[in-house]
Amino acid sequence: MNFRVIAVMIAVPLFVHQAQAQDTLSHPPKTQAQQAQQQAETTPAQPPSFRKGLWRFIRTLDVVRNSNKNVKYRVVDREMTRCVDPSHAMKATFSSAPVGSCVSDKPEKVGNKYTFAHRCDYLGAVSTVITVHSDESYTEANEVSTGDSPKTDFVTAKRIGDCGDDNVEVSASARSAAAVQH
Repeated sequence: MNFRVIAVMIAVPLFVHQAQAQDTLSHPPKTQAQQAQQQAETTPAQPPSFRKGLWRFIRTLDVVRNSNKNVKYRVVDREMTRCVDPSHAMKATFSSAPVGSCVSDKPEKVGNKYTFAHRCDYLGAVSTVITVHSDESYTEANEVSTGDSPKTDFVTAKRIGDCGDDNVEVSASARSAAAVQH
C-alpha cells in the first residue's frame, strides 16, 4: 500500500512537468518586440500629440427621438477654424476628473484608436472613441446611449496650415461664422 502512495507522489509531478513542457512548446517564447507590444498595450494610454497650427473642426450632434431608436435628428452641424494646439485639449480629455458621482474610465489604446468605455463629459456619461489618423488629423465620437434621447456627438479635426498672425485667426473665425449662417 505504501508503494502505491509513493508511486502516485512521484508520477503526478512528472505528468505536471510534461504538461508544462507541452504548453511551452505549443506557445513559443515571445520575441522582444511582442513583449514590448504587450507591455505597451497594458500600460495606461498616453494622450496623442498633434501639431499646433490652423485647424478646421466639424462637429455634428445627433439625437434619437423615436421609440424604435432608428430616427436621428441633427441638432448641431457646425464648422470652426482656429489656430490651436489640440494636444492641450487631449491632455484634458485623458485626465478627466470625476464630475459629481461620474468617474471616467482609463482609455484603452488599440492601434490608432483610444477608447473610453465610460467618460464624464458635458453630455453626461459617454463612451468615447478617438481615432488618430496622423499628427494633423483625428476624429472623436461620443455616444450617450442612456435616457430617453440617446445622442451622438462627432468631431472631425484636420490641420489645414500654419498660424500666421492674429488676423489669420480672426478671418478664419469670420469665415466659419459665415459658413454656419449659410
